[in-house]
Amino acid sequence: FQIKLWGFCRSSHHKSERLITMMRSSSSQMLLLRQCRRQFQRGGTTAVATSLGRRTAATTTTSTTIIPKQGALVSAPLRAGFATVADHDNHDDNDTTTTSILPTTSMNDLLFNPTPEHAALRSVLQDFVADRVEPQAIAYNEREEFNIDLFGELAGLGVVGLTVPEQYGGSGLGDATAVAILHEELSYSDPAFCLSYLAHSLLLTHNLAINGNDAQRQKYLPACSTAELIGGMAMSEPNAGTDVLGMQTTATPDNEQHPTQWTLQGTKLWITNGTLDGQTTGGLFLVYAKTGPQRTDVTLFLVEKDTPGFSLGQQIKQKLGMRASPTAELVLDNVVVPHANVVGPVNGATLCMMRNLEIERLGLAAMAIGIARRCLDDMKAYAGDRAAFGQRNLYRFGQVQQLLAESYANYRAGKAYVYGTARALDLHSTGNTLDADGVKLYSATMAKQVADAAIQVLGGNGYVGEYNVERLWRDAKLLEIGGGTNQSHHKNMARDLEKMGAATKLE
Repeated sequence: FQIKLWGFCRSSHHKSERLITMMRSSSSQMLLLRQCRRQFQRGGTTAVATSLGRRTAATTTTSTTIIPKQGALVSAPLRAGFATVADHDNHDDNDTTTTSILPTTSMNDLLFNPTPEHAALRSVLQDFVADRVEPQAIAYNEREEFNIDLFGELAGLGVVGLTVPEQYGGSGLGDATAVAILHEELSYSDPAFCLSYLAHSLLLTHNLAINGNDAQRQKYLPACSTAELIGGMAMSEPNAGTDVLGMQTTATPDNEQHPTQWTLQGTKLWITNGTLDGQTTGGLFLVYAKTGPQRTDVTLFLVEKDTPGFSLGQQIKQKLGMRASPTAELVLDNVVVPHANVVGPVNGATLCMMRNLEIERLGLAAMAIGIARRCLDDMKAYAGDRAAFGQRNLYRFGQVQQLLAESYANYRAGKAYVYGTARALDLHSTGNTLDADGVKLYSATMAKQVADAAIQVLGGNGYVGEYNVERLWRDAKLLEIGGGTNQSHHKNMARDLEKMGAATKLE
């Protein structure tokens, strides 16, 4: 069977080298095999081949026409199969009558898993999150520790360098939809772990892949993609958060016309992955610094751990949420870096900053979707199990009905907005600020409200850590601050809408 399936994959007109590579890993291959084996047993090679985008002759006595859901190779969640109008699992294999499995165009597949690779990615991640992320989430958040070993396991799936081209050691799988899938699935169990992933994968690794030169990519991206190097981006300062261009960290060249090295001086604050062990800095950082008299004269530098003068100021503890994601102050005291560590043009990092903010905000919005989805799953399970006032469960009460129904509707609206924005977002472009701001503005507040509703449905149980939703509520709050406050989104969106003018009609 495995040989036949492998042959279908290799000959399918939907074949891609990255899909074949994913299937070579035991976890993703077994997920695919598990799904296809059932269809092979019931519908013959027609069922399996059609699921891979190719039709071959059926080999069983059952005449079965199977058309996969749009864009799905391994559908999500893991246990979902092909769309059917009958209970195909209960079908009698000795029955020679025709079973019609009708074509279905699902909103889930069109938006959330638009290609077979996206569906396979989601399935592999859901399995990894259930097996490896979920069991450790509460303990690491309570201890305020980053799970470095788990991050290495995640890198083993090939998703830490998700958007990095294969020639630089990455997966080459990444578009904005893949980014959204990964952040949603990780945040379903541990948003703090996902936040550290975002800082490393998007703010450092993806940023360098897009804005760095070939030598920089060759030097750093392979180690970043395997998590041998773990780091982030250093932009915010004690007196420059939302007003990021008000930063005071400076970089001075040794020669104005032909610099060979730069000296960085300043302090960065609120840096995710600023430390991994509480004692030293993370491995590598992209550091923004002022390099000229104009407000927008900002340049981006690569600064490695153990560079003289580069040190950990403090690890910030007792945060409201995201406690398993380390946050730190970083000190740059006459840090000398070579000119080869300048990323992009001198005084031109504002463009790098704006481009990366767009994908960061999409990632944060997708995290909100994962949080909301988990809170909904937990509250509907609790509502179904808890008896009260002589009723068999909480679904009988209008107050709970409202919380559940409104939470679900808001979650679905946010998820559609996230994946709709992802489909339109080109990772190499700029100018997508209206929806990058809008999707985070909506989704962050939505996730916090859904988490709040979950606490309300669970009552006293929702207020304690054992039931997860109080942690998710605390984690969700950061999404209204980090990567741009809600108020900054208001300002940015109003500016963009004004530029659009009355003559341009919304789609």
